[in-house]
Amino acid sequence: MKRYCRIARQIVACGLAVGSGLLVSGKDAYAQVSFGIPEKFNEEWLFQLGDEEASYRPEYADSTWRHLSLPHDWSIEGTYSPDLASGTGYLPGGIAWYRKHFNHRTSDAPEKTYIYFEGVYNRSDVYVNGHHLGNRPNGYVSFMYDLTPYLKEGDNVVSVRVDHSRYADSRYYTGSGIYRDVYLVKSPATHIAQWGVGFETESVKGKKAKVKARVAVENPVEGLTVRISLIDDSGKTVARASGKASDSCILTMEVPDARLWSLDSPYLYTLRTDLLRDGMSMDSSEIPVGIRTLGFDPDTGFFLNGKNMKVKGVCIHHDAGALGAVVPEEVWQRRLRRLKELGVNALRMSHNPQAPAVYDIADRIGLLIMDEASDEWEFPKRKWIKGWNKGKPGYDGSYDFFEEWIDCDVADMVRRDRNHPSVFLWSIGNEVDYPNDPYSHPVLDGNNSAISQPMYGGYNPDAPDAMRIGEIAKRLAKVVKGIDTSRPTTGALAGVVMSNETAYPEAVDIVGYNYTEDRYDLDHKAYPDRVIYGSENRSDYNAWKAVRDKDFIFGQFIWTGIDYLGESGAWPSRGLYTGLLDFAGNPKPRGQFRASLWSDTPVTYIGTYPKPRRGDWLSIDAWDSWNYEPGEEIRVVCYTNSPKARLLLDGEIVGDIKDKDDATGIIHWDIPFAPGRLMAEGIGENGDVESSYTVATSGRPYAITVSADRDSFEKAGDVAHVFINIVDENGIPVKLADNEVTVRINGLAELLALESGDNSDMGNYRDNRQRVYRGKLLGYVKALEAGPVVITVTSPLLKSACLNLK
Repeated sequence: MKRYCRIARQIVACGLAVGSGLLVSGKDAYAQVSFGIPEKFNEEWLFQLGDEEASYRPEYADSTWRHLSLPHDWSIEGTYSPDLASGTGYLPGGIAWYRKHFNHRTSDAPEKTYIYFEGVYNRSDVYVNGHHLGNRPNGYVSFMYDLTPYLKEGDNVVSVRVDHSRYADSRYYTGSGIYRDVYLVKSPATHIAQWGVGFETESVKGKKAKVKARVAVENPVEGLTVRISLIDDSGKTVARASGKASDSCILTMEVPDARLWSLDSPYLYTLRTDLLRDGMSMDSSEIPVGIRTLGFDPDTGFFLNGKNMKVKGVCIHHDAGALGAVVPEEVWQRRLRRLKELGVNALRMSHNPQAPAVYDIADRIGLLIMDEASDEWEFPKRKWIKGWNKGKPGYDGSYDFFEEWIDCDVADMVRRDRNHPSVFLWSIGNEVDYPNDPYSHPVLDGNNSAISQPMYGGYNPDAPDAMRIGEIAKRLAKVVKGIDTSRPTTGALAGVVMSNETAYPEAVDIVGYNYTEDRYDLDHKAYPDRVIYGSENRSDYNAWKAVRDKDFIFGQFIWTGIDYLGESGAWPSRGLYTGLLDFAGNPKPRGQFRASLWSDTPVTYIGTYPKPRRGDWLSIDAWDSWNYEPGEEIRVVCYTNSPKARLLLDGEIVGDIKDKDDATGIIHWDIPFAPGRLMAEGIGENGDVESSYTVATSGRPYAITVSADRDSFEKAGDVAHVFINIVDENGIPVKLADNEVTVRINGLAELLALESGDNSDMGNYRDNRQRVYRGKLLGYVKALEAGPVVITVTSPLLKSACLNLK
């Protein structure tokens, strides 16, 4: 009997409790602790790069330390250097301390006060008034400490030591410091437990849904009642249940006329949880929730709410180029919406839990998420120092705290993120089975043509035994299932041939294949009960066709959705340049090509390059430039989801209607260059023009234009994207321009960074001068207070531009 994994339960979106009962929305909701009253604790911190042991003492003299607000990443403030590791983007690490003084009045204090960190990279130790609260080596997990026993009347001091001295401990950029939000959480002694509210959909029949909530209580006492209420977006309570409070209780509700969360209509209810004693609320939380069902089948793939669909996913990292690891919500919002516009419907958190804001946005706009625990298990992987796969690697990493912390780290990922309707897969690890990096198995010996990956040699009996992978996978899958059985477990396998000799594939519910599309048919036949998908894939067309044309492969995750720092090539190279979006969040040609494969709305794009003199290749990386030598033979490639296309120059047909070639996914013409406006039209089967794309020949750089994605700053902390472009005297974008511009801010705002998108530019992105790249530059401007701001952009010999934000 074939295995059929029909998942029909899901958990709520992020949890955050508010004692007043009012829903905390936006950024304030990201604490996710699901109890008490959380307040941001980001302002007026002190920072010192360097390690002085006495820094934990409350009386330590810190008056000369740097003043800053969190979140903060000190690595991105460093200087790119070829003497540093390519794996983390040629940026430094180190050891640093953070301190914060705050006033505490015992008479006004609640029974409990906690401090909650969304993420500290890495190996952090936290103190309050000289008392060591604990350490957390994992830099991606969220964690909390109880301050209550150590607080005193008056001045109190929190001190945090962050040890990123082993800075080349990752294959990609991590950042350094307290790079996510921090909260103080105040509550009664008896309260809802941390991440203690969960919501599942048990079944959906017609318009009715049966849902349940699991509620855990910290320090329960006699006479407590838990009451849950489901509230629709109009504020109406549509279902309610109550029961006796305990360490963990389960309450069930029937929801009439249930509206389901989906990618096209990401409807969110609110789940209110009240902890009552004698009818009075002691603690409460309000959490956005979604009702939806998941289904997986080894022959027919994936079902969301009973509807069969392909997962069109991308892998993303947690940095944003020039901003490093501190990424404002507005930046994630723009990036994820851009990806969705290209047809992306799923994200893979490669390869660790990410900022809560990312999950919240995915819940709201309708994206699926594959959450992932780690990139390394009990032994270190190769970390490249002089360029990707170049020279001698390093071996720092997270392996040294694996045994002590991995169960807790995985459990905390699931508890924190289980409430998001966007999360549909739990991944316990990425490429932990890469052949001989570090595990080995006799199947690697000899000339094994079935293995497509580099193996760093054949079987190495002195290397760790690959059979360990299966045992660890069983252990971690059990941790996940102990908390959440509503979603399947998975792992991203890099060495499928080797892993098939172990218990790894059977330890997880669904098996991800990294770059091994050639194994799909073979393993579907050999393991007919196995649910298979592409957990990491190239952007090439054939990798997608392997998904499109096989019912049993439910989707893929492209490497990558967005360019990211680290995993760099040889100097100069900030990062890996494989994204559908560039560092600035702009679609690259390969992003436009992906839209032609994935988008449900008509799209057309044209890119150009000189006709190849050797070979006859078609590029998915052709930029939309139309400036060449007169008469030069130019190849024009068209990416469109229309069945046909034609090419026009100044309204005259220069490329006859051609059918889309299913062998390449591209339509192309070879024409002699002549200046003008080049336009491709995507044409439907009925002959109608469905979409078009135009690129024009430009003159020399003449002027700067500047615009933004907002008209005003409404409050402190608001972030604007400022778009800077170079145009010729006719207003045509000059896509070959590389002018250096200077940006000046007048008003209560600060320039966070200028992002060009150029991977080979190793200069300073955090001052107010930067070269444009392909005629563009993106500025990030953050409001210090609400109020008017004037942004002026200048460059020698160019007409300047000015933007007023009210």
